[in-house]
This record gives sequence, structure tokens and C-alpha cells, in this order.
Amino acid sequence: MTSTPLSNRKHIVLFGKTNVGKSSLFNAILGQQRAIVSDTPGTTTDPVEKAMELLPYGPVVMVDTAGLSDESILGAEREAATKRVLENTDLAVYVTDDPAADLTPCEIFNKRNIPYIIVLSKADQHNTDDFSSILSLLNATNAELHMNNATILPVSIYEAESIENLKANLAKMLKTQQDEPSLLGGLLEAGSVVLLVVPIDSEAPKGRLILPQVQLIRDCLDNNIRCHITTEHTLSASIEELSRVDLVVTDSQIFGMVDKLIPDEYPLTSFSILMARQKGNLMSLYKGTQALRRLKDSDRVLIAESCTHNRTHEDIGRVKLPKAIEKYSSVKPEFDFCSGKDFPEDLTTYALVVQCGGCMMTSRAFKSRQEKATSTGIPMTNYGMVLACTSGILDRSMEFFTTL
Repeated sequence: MTSTPLSNRKHIVLFGKTNVGKSSLFNAILGQQRAIVSDTPGTTTDPVEKAMELLPYGPVVMVDTAGLSDESILGAEREAATKRVLENTDLAVYVTDDPAADLTPCEIFNKRNIPYIIVLSKADQHNTDDFSSILSLLNATNAELHMNNATILPVSIYEAESIENLKANLAKMLKTQQDEPSLLGGLLEAGSVVLLVVPIDSEAPKGRLILPQVQLIRDCLDNNIRCHITTEHTLSASIEELSRVDLVVTDSQIFGMVDKLIPDEYPLTSFSILMARQKGNLMSLYKGTQALRRLKDSDRVLIAESCTHNRTHEDIGRVKLPKAIEKYSSVKPEFDFCSGKDFPEDLTTYALVVQCGGCMMTSRAFKSRQEKATSTGIPMTNYGMVLACTSGILDRSMEFFTTL
């Protein structure tokens, strides 16, 4: 890996009405022409993402969105796409070019506990060196929203100092946010020994490992945990050679095989389950597996992938999971699939949601999906737990976490 994955970067998202200067500001922050700029309302259609380094904070993703209150033919669809981006937003930037703007839309950030900053764009057009009156007007106009403590910055894309000031404020706000927990740090002490069982996945490009495996190796290095790597074919020999193993982590697809090959006293879990703990509420996902026993014929099951990839006859989400669920439950559910950032707004027609490990999702996006399922009373679990359950070793795969 040559750069930080998007899922490990904080997402800074620009919101606002059409033609308030979002795309121009987006380009100015990046220092390059990434988004198309035009006087025509609704020029930005789908959200535009660009990874960058925001100093002194670090790696982030900047996101430009279609305008809110877009009255064009596709306006409703564009606005819906913009609102879906909220699930991946770690820091919102609400852009307005009106000193007397109604900031009611910012209430959605408060409701979702998303920190935000307000930018008064096109500041050079207001012909004043003193913005105190403009900022006071913004606060006074929106006093009922208790905006007085909000950060409001006048910014002009033609004034480099104002852009740098905005970037400094963004970095400062991000530094106050809590990072995702480590995959293994805090679970194992420095010097512990972890054995990773890594089958050669047909979906991984030749010469490369899949992302969860790479991330866990790096996590071991960061936490001074000794990491040994083997395939399922050399697992027995590795066990014989190691005098100590504090945890075995395997690909979920070979849970049953690994369970039979390692001693009972060795803790065992999977990459997917460790990812689920890092991204969301692990115990809630664990409880969600109980729904597998209650499935009936024609119940709808949603299988949600966080990435898009070439699918093969060995695809875990589209092939292996449905087969495992049907065999375990002895019924024939109906399976729906979604991938990437697509996720149904209405989950009430489903008996169960099965989410992947989430290596390509931010923790905010993962938790948003969990909260949506919980709020509608729909059980949700993940790939690793389903495969552990259908292999008869769910309790063993979770014992490492429940005994901490």
C-alpha cells in the first residue's frame, strides 16, 4: 500500500445551496482543479472525492457535493445523494455566500452529532475589511439555533491567507475527534504473538494481500506485537514451530478448517470480526446472529458489501454466504445485495442485514448503518460472525473478546 486507504481518512464534506461557491472552494483547498466550476446551477452532480494531506493533521478526504435546494430536473436525486454523504461525514463545512443566510440546514449536523464549520464564501465581494458586522448578522439571524458558538469564517478563493486559515481550523477541529480503536492494540500486550492464517484469495490481485490483512499486519507492527503469517496449508507446521501463540486470526471463509487444526486453548477469531469491533458495536452484531435461527422461507436477507469488486464463483458475499445461510437455517430466504455506499433507506422489509467487515468504510458510516438497523428493530450481523455461526464455532470466535 502506497497511501492511506480512504476508509482510514477523516471525510471533510462541503454542503450548501447551489452556486454558493462550494466547488471553487473545494478546488482552492486542494490547490488544483478537481471539481468543475460553472455559473450554471447544479453543475456538480455526484459527490466528488479527493484524498489529500491536511497539515498538520494528516490524511483526509475532501468531498464536494451537489447543491441543496437544486430545482433542476435531477435536483431531487442530487439532493438525495448529497444527504446520503452525511453517513460518511466526519466534519461538515456549510458554505453560504449570503451574510443574512438562514442556517437552519445546519441543524441536521447537530442531530447527527457531526461537527461543522460555517464558511462565508466570496468574502472579497462584500467590500469590507471588517467582517465583525457580517458575522454578527449571521449569528443574530440564526440566534434561535444557538449558533453563537459556531465557527464562522469569511473566505475568498482569491486570498490565500483565508484559505490557509480555513485549513488550519479544519485541522484543529479534526484533532479533537477520537480516532478509531486499534485492531489489536489494547487487546494484546506488546510482545504478544499473533498467527495470521491468510489463504490466497482469488479476488485479491496477484502479488497483493486484501486490505484487512494488510491493515492487521501494520497494526501489529504499530503495537509491537509479533506477527507470524501462514496459509492454511502450512498452518500445522507453523503451530509446531511456535512455542507460544496468544491469538490466531483467520480468514472467515476457512473458519471450520482452522478450528480443527489449532489446539483448543488457542484463542481464535477472524479479520472480519476484528474489523467489526474497530468500526462498530461488536456485541450488537454478535446478538444479530440469533436471527439466523429464526429465518423462514421467503424472508428477505440483505447482504451489504462496502466495496465493489470483480465477482467470481468463489465470491463470499454473493455465493458463499447465501449457501452457508441456507444450509444452516434449512430454509430458502430471498437475498438482496448492495455494494459501495448504496444502502437502503428502508430496512423494514428485511429479516436480517449481513454487513461485510467494513474495511472500505469509515467507522461513522458503519455505525450509521448499525443505528439505522437498530432504530427499525432489524437484526444486523457481519460476514465473519455468520460464517463462524454456520461453522459451529461462533462462541469460540467471540471468546477472546467476551473474556477481556
